[in-house]
Amino acid sequence: MTLAFVFPGQGSQSVGMGSELFDNFAAAREVFGEVNEVLRQDLLKLMREGPEADLTLTENAQPALMAVSLAVVRVLKADFGIDVSKAAFCAGHSLGEYSALAAMEVLTLSDAAKLLKLRGQAMQRAVPVGQGAMAALIGAKADLALAEAACEAGRAAGIVVVANDNNAGQVVISGEKAAVDLAVEKAKELGAKAMLLNVSAPFHSPLMQPAAEEMAAALSKTTFHDPKSVLVANVTAQPVGDKAQFAPLLIEQVTGRVRWRESVQWLAQDGGVTQFAELGAGKVLSGMIKRLAPDSEAVALNGAADFEAFAKSL
Repeated sequence: MTLAFVFPGQGSQSVGMGSELFDNFAAAREVFGEVNEVLRQDLLKLMREGPEADLTLTENAQPALMAVSLAVVRVLKADFGIDVSKAAFCAGHSLGEYSALAAMEVLTLSDAAKLLKLRGQAMQRAVPVGQGAMAALIGAKADLALAEAACEAGRAAGIVVVANDNNAGQVVISGEKAAVDLAVEKAKELGAKAMLLNVSAPFHSPLMQPAAEEMAAALSKTTFHDPKSVLVANVTAQPVGDKAQFAPLLIEQVTGRVRWRESVQWLAQDGGVTQFAELGAGKVLSGMIKRLAPDSEAVALNGAADFEAFAKSL
């Protein structure tokens, strides 16, 4: 059995996340305490109590989701004897790539928290609210080719690109508001359903270049350590084991496409992964993986019962 750990991205957050971990595991409490201390805010209270509007803010959601993922990583090791090195590969969706690198001990927990706080702030600063937009194209016809055609039509009104190639039947586009609106109309003409997303900026588009530059400056001062597993990177959908490659990939990721569909397919086919475990909040990625790699097992590890069942399966 070949195992991959995957780490969720923005959209998986919800009020109450991390509460079961905090209440039941000392290793999780240590993670939340360290993140609170380094960020100088009570992120744990926001996760446990809300309000949801504040938790959803990009600068809060990104480090919060990483904290929950790393709490799961630490609990698996401390309480169940499962180290990240048991996974042949790791992958994370957008901000989840930072969680993956922290789990692999490439980044320290402290550095990952600070970088994600900055990443959220930088992404918000890059484009004034209301000027950008993102939309999900969904349905049986909503594949990458349809999304590319919709974006091509939308470019008559400005910048719009494929931001996330998530799954068969789920592709996200991002860019200037007028261009996204036009692309959405074209996607509907081509037979897809489409919905604007409730996000505050056009992530993973060229409009995020100012944020990429801020992250480049921060990452140039960050120490990267040798990985305890192999990362399958968002922007290449290929394995990376050299610590020198991680910073350039994280910079490119700010403006580049999240190639999640291709990443999972590489893991299942070329990587030979037969078991995927989603570490962190929610079940978004494991749900996608069940469609993308139906011959593999995909589980979400959110709490004690999940950990016990997973430990028995190894």
